[in-house]
This record gives sequence, structure tokens and C-alpha cells, in this order.
Amino acid sequence: MKSMDMGGIVMKFNVFALIVSVLFATSAQAERVLVIMKDQQSFNKAHMAYKMKGSYASKGLDLGVQSQAVGQLEDSLANLNSLVVNTDNDAQIEKLKANPAVAYVEKEIFHDAPAPVKGFLGQSRQSQPKLGQKTPWGIHAVKATQAWNKSGRGAGARVLVLDTGIDEAHPSLAANFEKGKDFTGDSNGSDFSDKVGHGTHVAGTIAGVLDNTGFTGVAPKAKVLAGRVCSEQGCSNVAIAQGINWGIQEKVDVISMSLGGAWSTPAERTAVAAADKAGITVVAASGNNGSNRVSYPAALSTVIAVGAVDVNLNKADFSQYGPELAVVAPGVAVVSSVPQGTGRESAVSVSNGQKTVKVASSTFQGAREILTPETNVLVHANLGKPEDFAKVDVKGKYALISRGEITFGDKVKNAIKAGAAGVVVYNNAPGLIQGALTDDGSVLPVGVFMIEQTVGLEMVRVINSGKVATATLHTMATDYAPFDGTSMATPHVSGVVALMKAANKALTGAQVKEILKRTATPLSPNSANELGAGIVNAEAAVQAAIDAK
Repeated sequence: MKSMDMGGIVMKFNVFALIVSVLFATSAQAERVLVIMKDQQSFNKAHMAYKMKGSYASKGLDLGVQSQAVGQLEDSLANLNSLVVNTDNDAQIEKLKANPAVAYVEKEIFHDAPAPVKGFLGQSRQSQPKLGQKTPWGIHAVKATQAWNKSGRGAGARVLVLDTGIDEAHPSLAANFEKGKDFTGDSNGSDFSDKVGHGTHVAGTIAGVLDNTGFTGVAPKAKVLAGRVCSEQGCSNVAIAQGINWGIQEKVDVISMSLGGAWSTPAERTAVAAADKAGITVVAASGNNGSNRVSYPAALSTVIAVGAVDVNLNKADFSQYGPELAVVAPGVAVVSSVPQGTGRESAVSVSNGQKTVKVASSTFQGAREILTPETNVLVHANLGKPEDFAKVDVKGKYALISRGEITFGDKVKNAIKAGAAGVVVYNNAPGLIQGALTDDGSVLPVGVFMIEQTVGLEMVRVINSGKVATATLHTMATDYAPFDGTSMATPHVSGVVALMKAANKALTGAQVKEILKRTATPLSPNSANELGAGIVNAEAAVQAAIDAK
């Protein structure tokens, strides 16, 4: 041990001690850490021990290192030269840091969990240029259908969605779902079910199966893998690294991450760089606080940062921007799959006493869900101000109120105070809108629905003529829902990349990013790169991908 080779011998001993103490320590209240090894040789020793840990079990306790335990080895990330270790305390972490075979140790931290703005489905009258009644507007906006013939609708491309999990049995996803895995530490890796709805929504936009209603994803024949890296606590840096490592192992074409934060960790940056080196295109959301700073990992140079636009192709108020923003995509009122039965669809019928008609409608977050249809008399309460209710009797009936002058929340509060059993708001402009009536997640005791301006005015005319007008209100459970967020814009781009990779597997991440920016349709105003190179154009991007062969 005192020879000139002592340094190497000590290094080997320390690696071995690290391996054994990690493998055989008991862990009570474990804290996960990511251990990045200094070199390939050191990692290989640890990795082999991880692969063979069962055969080491009888030997480990005889080596006298139990008192020097540094945690339990949970995972070995072969593509990142890293280990995931469960530790009991900071002392064990310090021992890991002191080991000469270790480059650095990163504690598990959590970025904010994805929190999309959820809406309710209604009977939209927006014109659909092709496919069907329920084709999401974003599919047409990014020109996905025009790219299908030259890309086989994404057949052969594989996309890993790192998110909150997935409903693998969803009718729009089951045929394209390949496999899933949980990296949050909440299970043994097998429970990748989506308890939030975010990951299922993202997957549907990427590769939802084209059905007879017209619903489809951007690449409806691409395959989806799902890595659950976000739990109720948030999105873990350790889980993200594990998920990316898995994507490299699986040789996926695209990694879609509708998640992020104000900063990234060394492990996350290492993982993203490794994915790029492996030829995988990483797509990520720019963030939802509306600031002029792109969030991470989207802001990393090899990642495609995606911002959001609305149906009029204007920048969404919440969409973060800055020099790193590559392109934008639909991110407002994006309809996609959610865990079965968790979506909500509004249904309203009105009657003039002679004829009952189902009309276009929407409903509001924070309103009571009417899961069994309820019919009641409509009483016109003008703008829903206190003085309006003083002139009519709405007790036990539905208040019919015009949008305008005061907030929806105030209108509904006034209606509740007057004893109304429900509220029907008619718009003061064409179309329908959605929104929230409460900002704390609470639910009001009445159902609140919106109908179109022309329908509302007709009901007012019926009431003023002395006839009885009624409305039937219903909140139906469904498998789809509209969400808002750059999280919803990101999968549009991930789907386009899947089409590109289906057309040309040889494209590198840098080539994909350059093509997306070059072929995007420019939007304005864009003085501070609020819209990147413009809205992604699948038709042009796929053609450019083919030309690059």
C-alpha cells in the first residue's frame, strides 16, 4: 500500500468501498442523491456491482464497512456515468462527496409541478378546414395534416414524454403506447399512471390516434413512451436524469419535456447533453410566467424552446420568451386526452315552450358540476347587478345574465345571494369564453354556464313576450379537456419533430432545430423574440427534412 502506485490502489479501494457501502446500508428516511462518477472506469465498477448486487449480498457484511454506510444504491445510469443513491443523512452525503472516484453529488430538488389552466369542453362552432368536428385547432395551425403523406403520419418515430405519467388505456393513446416507467421513487417503477392529467394531455397532442370524430395528434402513428418524473411534490432533478438516461437507452427519437424552472442543475445539463450526443432531439416548454426569460431546460443551447400562441396566433400572455426561444405553437384552449372520465364537457339546451334546442355552451372552473341534467325556468336579470336582482324573483330558478360591466364572479355572487338555483350567462360578443370563478380551488353551490349572444338575446325576447323560457344544464364526464400553457405548445413541436424523424432518421438535434426555425411561419410583433422564428410549420419542416437526406 506504500508503493508508488498507492494513489491508484487507494482509488480502487475507495471505489470498492463506495460500491459495497452503498449497496448494503439500510435506509430509513432516505433522501435521494445523484452521484456523478469522475471517469468511465470508476463508473463501470459501480455499475457492475449494481448489476450483480444480489451475488455480493453475502460478502458485503463481512467487509467491515457497514459502519461507513453511505446509502442504498437505487439505480445506475449507464448513459450518464451516474448513480442514484438513497442516503439517510448529510453525513453520508459528505462521505460520498469525499470519495476520490466521485466528481460531484447532487441532492434531489423539485421544480414546480406542471399546472395547466384547465377548461371545459363546449360545442364549439369554430370552422374546421378538414378531418372532423373534434379535430383540435392546433393540428391545422401547425399544418400537420399536410405533412402526413410524406412522413407516414409519424410511423417509425418514437417519442418519450417526461411528465406526470400517462393513462395507457386511453382510447386515443392505447394503440400508440409502447411502454412506461416511474422515476419519482413513489413506486417500484411500474406505476406510471397519470394522477394529474398533464402527461396524458401532452401525449395526446403528440401522437393521439386519428378517430372518427376527427380527434388526432400531430403524429398519429408515432409511438409514445412515458416516463413519470413529476409527482405531487414537483418534478425531480434525479427523476429527470433517470428519464433521459432511459430515453437514451431506448434509442428514442424525441424527448418531450413540458416542464421546467428558473434554473437547471448540473445533472440535468449533463443528461440533456448526453441525449443530444446520442442523436435525440429534446423539446421543452419556455415557461408560463410571461417574463422575458426562457425557463430551463428549454434555455439550454441544444434544446428546442417552445412558446405559446392563441387561436389568433397572438402570443399568449403567459408565454415566456427571450433569445433562446426557437419557435411557438398552439398553447391556448388546446383540446387533448386526459385520464378517462376526468374531463368535463358542458351541455345546454334551451326551450321557448314549444321547441327545445341544444346550443353551444361553455362552463367555468369553480362552478358546481351538474352531472345529472337539470331543467329550470330562466329569469332575465339583465347585467346581474344587485339592483337588477331587486326587480325580479330568481329564487329557485335560473338567472339569465348578460356579460358586461361587472365580473362573472360578482354576477354569480349576486345571483346566489338572490336565491338563484343556477346561472346562465349570455355573451355580449360573438363566440364563447371560459374562465375561473374562484382563485382558491373552491366550488360555488350553483352551476354556471355560458351561451352565445344570439341565443341569449332570443331567450330574453321570449321572456319579454310573456312566455316561459327554460334551460337544461348538464356537466358531462369526458375523456378530453382543453388546457392552456406552453406545456400544450411543446407537444405540437414534439409531434412535428416525430414527423421529421419519420421522414429522415439521420437528422441530428442541431439539424432539427435549424430546420424548425428556418421553416417556421414568421409572426409579429416580435421585437424581443417573443415569438421566436414563428409558428412551427410541419409541412415545410418535413419537406426540408427529406431534402436533407
